[in-house]
Amino acid sequence: MNQDKIKKFLETFITKRERTIVVVDFGNVEKWKHGLGWQIGIRELASLVKHFTYGKRFLRRFYYGADYGQSEKSTELTDWSKYMLRTADLNGFKVIEKRVKYIHSPDNAHGFEKKCDLDIEMAIDLIRERDNYDNIMLFSGDGDLVTALKYLNEEYNKKATIMSARGHIGREIIDAKRDRIIEEILYADDFEYRLNMDRFRKKR
Repeated sequence: MNQDKIKKFLETFITKRERTIVVVDFGNVEKWKHGLGWQIGIRELASLVKHFTYGKRFLRRFYYGADYGQSEKSTELTDWSKYMLRTADLNGFKVIEKRVKYIHSPDNAHGFEKKCDLDIEMAIDLIRERDNYDNIMLFSGDGDLVTALKYLNEEYNKKATIMSARGHIGREIIDAKRDRIIEEILYADDFEYRLNMDRFRKKR
């Protein structure tokens, strides 16, 4: 999409915003930086999200793996996680957090890998809140939610749009678009001038 097409697309959402739920899988969004060459900040993300939903905070959902450090007994968030959660809250998101697990990994230079899967939480919330929205805007290229999107489309006529980055789209999402379970796939690459204004100005 070029800027003109993006503008027209966003204009189509003006009448849908009060009945659109936005689901941000931030763990997935963070991985886009490897393909984009730049990172999407929470403030910039929140600014873009306002084009898709308006009003009720619980329809702007931010799913985040909260890091309490390696000790399972720790009850104190790391400073970085505190900052991220506070920033998401201040920027109008309903924050849903889940504790990160540290998994031993001899192949990792640090000796461990961090893991936090929020797919079940996202799927349950989409189904639980189904009476409060007509449209879904999912910020994730992960195909694990396609089953839930298919159910919501077939049973409740919910319309889904995906926002991801090129190279980060699961095969399941491509198939769901072909089968009309997903209406549209958007690429963060095309929205760079809205997500990363400082970098865009420098390029010009």
